Parts: sequence; C-alpha cells; structure tokens
Amino acid sequence: MRSPNLVIVAGHAICTDPRNPLLESNWILLDFQLNEVPCYIGHIEAGVKAAAADSDTLLVFAGGYSRPEAGPRSEAQSYFWIADHYGWFGAPDVRARAITEEFSRDSYENLLYSICRFKEYRGSYPGHVTFVSWEFKRARFELHRRTMRWPAERFTYLGPNDPPEIEQATDAETRNRGAYEKDPYSSSAAFRLKRDARNPFRRTAGYLEVCPELRGLIEHEGPDWYSGPLPWEDR
Repeated sequence: MRSPNLVIVAGHAICTDPRNPLLESNWILLDFQLNEVPCYIGHIEAGVKAAAADSDTLLVFAGGYSRPEAGPRSEAQSYFWIADHYGWFGAPDVRARAITEEFSRDSYENLLYSICRFKEYRGSYPGHVTFVSWEFKRARFELHRRTMRWPAERFTYLGPNDPPEIEQATDAETRNRGAYEKDPYSSSAAFRLKRDARNPFRRTAGYLEVCPELRGLIEHEGPDWYSGPLPWEDR
C-alpha cells in the first residue's frame, strides 16, 4: 500500500491579521523582511496547489511562536489563516488535510519536525516529501535532507520565488549554509542561542514521545553525521 505524501511550507514570519495579509503592518517583520510578504503568500499558494494534486497528501505549515510581539500566534497558524483568507487558492478541499507544526525554530527543524508531525497525525512516515521555501535556499535544504538521510528519490524541493533583495539574501545564505555544513545538526552554542531566541514562550516539542525511533537522530550533536538506524531507510 502506498504511503501518503507530505507537503511542507516553511514559515518565515507571523501575520497578526490575516484578513488583510498584504498589509505589511499586519505582520511582525524584521528589517530585511520588508517587501517580502507577497512572496510568503506565493509559498502558501505553491504548497496548497502541490497538495491539491494528490488527494491523499497532507499539507503541513511549519513554524513556531517565534516572536514575543505576536503573542500566542505561530508562523504556521498565520499561514493556515492566510490560506483560509484566499479560499485555499481554488482548492478548498485541501483545508481538511492541512495541519500545523508549531515547534520548529530553524530550517533543519522545519523539515525534521514536520516529518515527525506527519507521523503524529497519520501514524506512519510519508512516502514522499515536498518542501516549499525560497529558491535561493535549495542547496541548504538538500544539505538538511542528506543530514537526516531522507532518500533523494523521495524528496522534491519547490522554490516558487526569491525575495526582492536577492543579492543581500544570497550573501547571507552563503554564510548560513556554511554554518550548517560545519554543524549539520545545528547543535553548537550559536545555533542554540538562535533557537532560544525563536522560542520566547519556552515551548517544548513532544516528538521524542511521538517518534521514539528517532531519538538518536533528534538528540544527535555533530559535527559527525548520525549513523544510527532510521525508519525510512532499508538497513
């Protein structure tokens, strides 16, 4: 029997009023994120349309309660509500198979935790993963895929757009990807500080209980790559 597929849309910011999502003042944005809101909506639309192509696909919006100014709102919730605002971009049936993952604090956790969330919701691991984010981050997510040894033939990356300030974004991404290459499991003090800053409400994910077979991977600290068993690999 074919395993259901997973589409993940990575969150980038929190919208405080999804009734008018194009208004920047309705978002909690960092300075470098100005003028990016239409791109975020493009990511949501791409994820919905990818999920609409297969009626057994689960759509997960990923991203936690990352900004104290937003109060009890997550990036993932924002994206779900925006999809509601736009009527699920002509595919309203996707709503019934769309959920949120609200504990991830960086791109590696966006991928890993969304797979855990799929297991929590569907009771198994996905057959195929499609990940939606910036085109300029494609190489970073290929690294994340290899870090957790998810099979290449069961992974698709969709980069529907890039931010307006692409040169600035590319320069920053070169540095960020270099940091992940040195520390693929983002376990260094610098990464921990960044994750702590993105978890102001001190929430704790329960994925060790949901996915006990992933304890070794979830708790692994680099720079050496995890070599233990994984449920999506034939050993």
